[in-house]
Amino acid sequence: MRIFKKAKAMNKKNIGILLPMLATSLFTQAQGNIRQPNVLLIYADDLGYGDLSCYGAQKVSTPNVDTLAANGLRFTNAHSVASTSTPSRYALLTCEYPWRKRGTDVAAGNAGMIISPEQYTVADMFKEAGYTTAAFGKWHLGLGSESGKQDWNKPLPVGLADIGFDYSYIMAATGDRVPCVFIENGHVANYDASAPIYVSYQKNFEGEPTGKENPELLYNLKHSHGHNMSIVNGIGRIGYMKGGGKALWKDENIADSITAHAIKFLKEKRHTPFFIYFATNDVHVPRFPHERFRGKTGMGHRGDAIAQFDWCVGELIKTLKELDLFENTLIILTSDNGPVIDDGYDDKAEELLGEHDPMGNLRGGKYSCFEAGTRVTFIVHWPAKIKKAKERKALVSQIDFLDVMATVTGRGNEKNLSPDGQNNQASAWFGKDKNGREILFQMASNHNISLRTKKWKYIPPCKGAPMITWGPKIETGYAAEPQLYHDKGEKYNKASQKPKIVERLQKIIENIRTTPTNSKQ
Repeated sequence: MRIFKKAKAMNKKNIGILLPMLATSLFTQAQGNIRQPNVLLIYADDLGYGDLSCYGAQKVSTPNVDTLAANGLRFTNAHSVASTSTPSRYALLTCEYPWRKRGTDVAAGNAGMIISPEQYTVADMFKEAGYTTAAFGKWHLGLGSESGKQDWNKPLPVGLADIGFDYSYIMAATGDRVPCVFIENGHVANYDASAPIYVSYQKNFEGEPTGKENPELLYNLKHSHGHNMSIVNGIGRIGYMKGGGKALWKDENIADSITAHAIKFLKEKRHTPFFIYFATNDVHVPRFPHERFRGKTGMGHRGDAIAQFDWCVGELIKTLKELDLFENTLIILTSDNGPVIDDGYDDKAEELLGEHDPMGNLRGGKYSCFEAGTRVTFIVHWPAKIKKAKERKALVSQIDFLDVMATVTGRGNEKNLSPDGQNNQASAWFGKDKNGREILFQMASNHNISLRTKKWKYIPPCKGAPMITWGPKIETGYAAEPQLYHDKGEKYNKASQKPKIVERLQKIIENIRTTPTNSKQ
């Protein structure tokens, strides 16, 4: 790792890329002399294991995603690292477990940059391999050098350019948190000098209405719990904000905006290999899809947001085909964590759910220790490499993203490039290895770490209520006794019958909490 960190530091001084760029991936060797593949990561938000029609959903149709699954690999035992957003995204981009670094809990909108510039990221790896890199959509990993000290009216001193992204058009945090503006390359996009931006997570600004005190101004969405602070676009948010003017987003246009910017980037960079991190806000709250999609599913805004997500996927696919890039573009589609139905807005998601099961017959959901918290949709599509559609049961984790991509681009070697990823998982991600990982780890919102093997799911004892106490109707999985499950639905606790297995798995968890999987030397 030291040589990569040193190279990164020198790159930031514009000295250039030191590492050789002539290595060819084992995959491209097999395909002849085609150039390195483009890589498009489509990262959904709060999308459940059962929310796509290719994963069994009946009430919502996702034809564009289904096309990827029908011509690629559809995984049924793939996992994000955490059951909440910020830690899962941190783990994906750094391939370091989030419990190793403070500040990786669900971030406030004015959090400082959580990934520090000296950390090695997926984007850094792609840049060293000669790729142009870009990020679009939800960020939620902090911006600026210090929490709560950002001046949103000036260029931010620390941003995505410091961790390997050449271009970025992102939401400062997430849809339900202020500031409700896009950040383009470290500046507020469409900045309105007549309406300077001020943000606080401690107190409101004098004279500014709030959802709690001015519910009559919530003309687009009302809150069910929380989300009753500053009002933007007729929707209450978490945190307080003043100003913004023409820079403020309209929630119904978010999907269109990030998709349009991604398409523009594709057209401009079509002649060079690229890595795109396309992180949608769908289906995270507040769900307020464009009117083109409202009423499409009969499941209210949540179902319609799934249809909107599928449209975004379709627009990207169409553009790749138009630019003759589709065959050699590796597309990975997945989600940051599992689903939640009522996460703070009265959008009738629960009432209109009907027989649709976002959890896909799994237990729990977002925030939870149970499977629905981290078992996510995971589709790998690469026409130049994957010639036959298959369902794959291999155990895979997003913690391996950096090292798998290093193999794809020819940057991989005998040592892992990331703190916690495994460089031997590419064969599982591309359908050659039917087993995948022997062990993967899942972190719940209370930091309890669960462990999954191909056969067992182990949840250590922890404190906490069995149900979320502040809003969503989700089982937490928190219990005073150990839990050991062999069944997909996690209904039958076998811990008392298998004490030796419990003891062995508990020791593995205790070790992973304190010792990195890989040496950083």
